[in-house]
Amino acid sequence: MEMLFIFLGLMIVLFVFSVPVAVAIGLTCLAVLVVDGGIGAVSTELFAARMLSGINNFPIIAIPFFILAATLMNAGSSTNRIFDFANALVGHIRGGLGHVNVVASMIFAGMSGTAAADAAGLGQLEIRAMNDRGYPLWFSTGLTGASSVIGPIIPPSVAMVVYGWLSGASIATLFIASLVPGVLLGLALMVTVYLMSFRVEMPRSPRPSMCEVGRLAGRAVLPMLTPAIIVGGIWSGIFTPTESGAIASIYAFLLGAVIYRDIGWREARDVLRQTVMFTSVILFIIAVATFYGWLLVRLQIPQELAAWLTGLDLGPTALIFAMMGFFLIIGCFMSVVEAVLIFTPIFMLTVQLLGIDPIVFGVLMVLTLSVGVITPPFGNVLYVLVRITNQPYETVVRAVLPFLLPILAIIALLIVFPTIITFLPGLFD
Repeated sequence: MEMLFIFLGLMIVLFVFSVPVAVAIGLTCLAVLVVDGGIGAVSTELFAARMLSGINNFPIIAIPFFILAATLMNAGSSTNRIFDFANALVGHIRGGLGHVNVVASMIFAGMSGTAAADAAGLGQLEIRAMNDRGYPLWFSTGLTGASSVIGPIIPPSVAMVVYGWLSGASIATLFIASLVPGVLLGLALMVTVYLMSFRVEMPRSPRPSMCEVGRLAGRAVLPMLTPAIIVGGIWSGIFTPTESGAIASIYAFLLGAVIYRDIGWREARDVLRQTVMFTSVILFIIAVATFYGWLLVRLQIPQELAAWLTGLDLGPTALIFAMMGFFLIIGCFMSVVEAVLIFTPIFMLTVQLLGIDPIVFGVLMVLTLSVGVITPPFGNVLYVLVRITNQPYETVVRAVLPFLLPILAIIALLIVFPTIITFLPGLFD
């Protein structure tokens, strides 16, 4: 277990001192190689070869495509159309735009695949609309952060693609299995909004006529077809999850550039630049984390961890609670994709030995780690909200805290009743 402590301890220390993630992972690998075999064990050729093999993989191609699709949606009017339709559906219910915030995030999650994309694009629109209607800024900020957690859960999900690639689990099955948990998370946040509406002033929109609902539905129907195309194509076997990313990108481009004509050459150039910048960071981290995972297996650290955990004589449910508690802490220090890259190889052997369904474990892992996007010190959504609202970091953190309770309650519910995750994929077996 000594090597495991070096692997985790050194890396976390480097994170605390704000060392970039990829650099921290690489330095940890170098330190472990030196401790294990001396300075002569460090091979730059081996490093390069393993890093290249990490990104030379077909499922990974889905990541830049999903990022491109979300960026295109944010650049055009698709996000506004989705928000307006969500407002027509639930804006008149007690809780008003709070419910609209959650419903719009659930719809947009079916296009973005990341929490940051949800908060940066749709979140800015949501907070502005809620402020214009007189909602407290702390409430709109906290709810926007919490609803962005749905982004990595409802398919398509970048984190699910990475987990499926590393674990060998079917990415299509992971997408299907995460649908119900994502919807439950949204419903839990809506219940929270309803209960808070009795002590927080939340203006409601007038109930629209059926004609108005139909008009707004017509404006939003094409953007809302994006998740239907992705999930429906995967379910039917027309295309793979990776190919669905390319289809979603092409469809998003056609909506913005051809049908709505709100994406011109300048906007397209900015979208491509943002996509390349975001993708390059993720792929560099994946490349370094691949070497990290290979080193874990080479030193048999997963086997040691599995033996130690099984020796604790805990049942599968208690063990999953313990692992999810660990992921809650880890999520405070790194992004969802980074954590999935690092810890999937460590825990998969234990999951297999204990007979835990890897699909259940994957959905729970991604959901639990996703809480980290709204928890300090490194929650990336928190920094997005700081930029959008111009509030101090500490104020944004306090605003998000009340909304953590329903998210944690859903995680506990899924651990105790894992069939909630597995029953929908079982219908397609």
